[in-house]
Amino acid sequence: MLEIGRPGLLATLQDYGRFGYQAQGITQGGPIDERAFLWANRLLGNSFNAAQIEITLGGFSATFTRDTLFVVTGAEFPLTLNDQPLKVWRVAQARAGDQLQIGTGDQGLRCYLAVAGGFQATPHLGSVATVMRDALGGLTQDGRPLRSGDRLNAPLLHAHSLVSRRPSSKLHLTLPSRVTLDVIPAAQVSDFSATARELFTNQSYQVTARQDRMGVRIEGESALSDLPGQMISEPLPLGSVQIPTDGQPIVMLNDHQTLGGYPKIGVLSWQARSLLAQLPAGRRVQFRWLELSEAQRQLRQALRFFNVTR
Repeated sequence: MLEIGRPGLLATLQDYGRFGYQAQGITQGGPIDERAFLWANRLLGNSFNAAQIEITLGGFSATFTRDTLFVVTGAEFPLTLNDQPLKVWRVAQARAGDQLQIGTGDQGLRCYLAVAGGFQATPHLGSVATVMRDALGGLTQDGRPLRSGDRLNAPLLHAHSLVSRRPSSKLHLTLPSRVTLDVIPAAQVSDFSATARELFTNQSYQVTARQDRMGVRIEGESALSDLPGQMISEPLPLGSVQIPTDGQPIVMLNDHQTLGGYPKIGVLSWQARSLLAQLPAGRRVQFRWLELSEAQRQLRQALRFFNVTR
């Protein structure tokens, strides 16, 4: 029901992720911006796990080969259907033959294209999530990103009452001008000196261009010093903030390795991970400590709202 014209820099098929295999060294994959992904499925009445296309930096085009409803969420790239402008975060009707164009812009890094019922592919280890590093998932079950000419199928559904459905305007879903990332103290935080912990939250950091679906490096004006000594590699949670020997943080994203040997000063909250997922190189961020209980409350609230059942 959709044929890819241009995939842009990177377009991958993603469902909510692959769970239960980290002991085998297999990461979860799934959407980098979970909030945008879950909103797209909610707006279309899909299961939270329905597969979508994650598009990095725009430059994407496709042709609908069957009538359907669709929505684009996440980064606010220019969006047109048959050269007519559309709004992101709003359900729209596509007819067979309609041409979808997603342009480029500086208001984020990733957007999500979802259709009614979700895109269909053969699961690998219980998921269609594309993890290129592990050669898992995707349309061809080998981790390959989407290419020009690829055709994706979806169930035949009719739900015209959802046209123009969008989140409440009271929700702030665009990138704020000043970004603060909540981080839960974790793992080796007590092994860092008081000076290093204070510097971690008191200074501003810049997102660098050294980033992909595995992680993102950020740089502060002052590197953290008095770091913990060597440690044995241990399980690495999604959102972990590792501090390597140069004292500049690395934040682990969805395709990260499952073990890591750098000390972890904290783990980003669910909301913070979705914010970081959209930050281009050059944007500045600051960290703020968040109590574990509050992070858990926020996560439970989000999972209930989006009917996530895992």
